[in-house]
Amino acid sequence: MRIGVVSDTHNNLRNVGRIVELFNTAGVDRVIHTGDITQAKTLDVFARLEAPMWGVYGNNDQERESLSAAIAAHGFVFQEPPFELVWHERRIMVVHDPLEFDGALASHHHLALHGHTHLYRYETRRGQVLFNPGECAGHMQGFNAVGVVDLADLSAELLRF
Repeated sequence: MRIGVVSDTHNNLRNVGRIVELFNTAGVDRVIHTGDITQAKTLDVFARLEAPMWGVYGNNDQERESLSAAIAAHGFVFQEPPFELVWHERRIMVVHDPLEFDGALASHHHLALHGHTHLYRYETRRGQVLFNPGECAGHMQGFNAVGVVDLADLSAELLRF
């Protein structure tokens, strides 16, 4: 199973449209958003995904009422971090800020996903992979990226745009 990972879209609708194209072309099975969507209209663009989406709220997701309504309307699943998922026999921990791993990330988790820093991270620690695809809401073409993680071997690739 291949999952698309995106974070910190910050309502950059043009980039979100491109992210949807990238994930649809890559044929990901599921998508995880690690927070900072900012506005509900961003979720309307994500509704064009050919894969279902899960996620957590970030520190800039202040418009909870409109975000929650859009999440429900599009059939997405979001919650406050930490969010634990079990897919393809892998335990996945999802947060926005990596500081939220404290007290939540345990040795039985295989994959830990976060955003917030806007910096790429692929780190292996004690058999766990920590991953953040980095910046995707910026305006500098070629420096934006989202990630695809293969749950079979926990490898990750960046899709730059």
